[in-house]
Amino acid sequence: MKFLKPSEGRFWEIDAARGIAVLMMIAFHFLFDLNFFLGSNVILSSGFWLVFARATLVAFLLLVGISLSLSYDRNRRASAHYLKRGLRIFIYGLIITAVTFTFLPQAAIWFGVLHCIGISIILSTWLLPSKRLSLILGIVFIAAGALLTQITLSFPWLLWLGFYPAGFYTFDYVPLLPWFGVVFIGIWLGKMLYPEGKRIYNLKEVANPVSGMLAFLGRHSLLIYLLHQPILVAVLLFAF
Repeated sequence: MKFLKPSEGRFWEIDAARGIAVLMMIAFHFLFDLNFFLGSNVILSSGFWLVFARATLVAFLLLVGISLSLSYDRNRRASAHYLKRGLRIFIYGLIITAVTFTFLPQAAIWFGVLHCIGISIILSTWLLPSKRLSLILGIVFIAAGALLTQITLSFPWLLWLGFYPAGFYTFDYVPLLPWFGVVFIGIWLGKMLYPEGKRIYNLKEVANPVSGMLAFLGRHSLLIYLLHQPILVAVLLFAF
C-alpha cells in the first residue's frame, strides 16, 4: 500500500514516534470518554494513567520542537512561515474552545495543547538557530512552571501562562509554563540528533506495515487530533 511507504525527505523514525504518541492519545481519550459519557470508574487523575497522559503530552511537544529544528535547519525559512503555521494551529485551538464552550461550558478548553503548540511555534521562531539557548530556556521554563503550580489566582486572565485560577476545571490545560519549555528541549534535541537537518546516527529505512502505519498516523497527527474525539464519542454513544 503506497500510503504506508516512507515519505521522501522525511525521517521515518520521527513520523513513527509521533504515530505512537497519536495512539497513546487516542487510548487515553477513549478511557476519558468512557468515564465522562458512560460513567466508568477508570481512575485517570492519578497513578499510571496520569503518568501515561503526561508522557503522551511530553512526546508530542518534544516532537514539535524536533520538527521545528529540522524545518529551520533544512529550509532556513523566514519567520513569516512559522508565524502563519503557528497561527493556523492556534486558530484550530480557538475552534475547539468555541465548540467545547458551546456544548460543555463547565469544562471548556480555554488553553489546550493546540493553543500551546501554536503560540510555541510563533514565539520560538526567533530562537531556532541557538542550540545552547534552547536548552537553557527549556530548563528555565520547566522550572518556572513547577513553581507556578504553587500559586492560585482569583482571576483567569493569566491561565494561558500557567497561573491556575481558583476553582478552574477544563478538559485540557497546557499552559506555556512549563510546556513551552518542553518544546525548547525538543528544539535542542533536534539540533543534537539532526545537526543541519542530517542524522548523526545510522538508521536503516524500515518498511513494514507496522512502521508504515505509525509513520502514516504521525504525518497526519493534526487531522487525527481534530477528528478523533467526535468519532470516539459517536462510536461510544452508538455502541452503548
